[in-house]
Amino acid sequence: MKRPVEGCTCGSGRPYEACCGRYHAGEPPADAETLMRARYSAYVRGLEAYLRASWHAATRPPTLDLDSTPRPQWIGLTVVSHAPLDATHATVEFVARYKLNGRAFRLHETSRFERVNGNWLYVDGEIRE
Repeated sequence: MKRPVEGCTCGSGRPYEACCGRYHAGEPPADAETLMRARYSAYVRGLEAYLRASWHAATRPPTLDLDSTPRPQWIGLTVVSHAPLDATHATVEFVARYKLNGRAFRLHETSRFERVNGNWLYVDGEIRE
């Protein structure tokens, strides 16, 4: 019996293996939006190594505590905008929805990305109301 195809948690509508799964396996994302989607999927799946590897060394925290309790239940991602600023800088505005202790929350952020040695990296983000 065939296993059902799992849709990617980033909201692309594609199967995980053909979407964020390939980036989690080592393929570099082509742009900042793709990296942001792969990072969201990594949060959903608890892939701390991927998150740390895709975080700019100048702003990367020492730990992420993804296993802290209570752990958020990520329930959806909406990309509001992707703005390439030049060949090595871009921003992505997004809204990520999650539940914590049964309460629903939204994380609305404009993230900054930088391309270093051909790889896009998350630098930091500004939380929006």
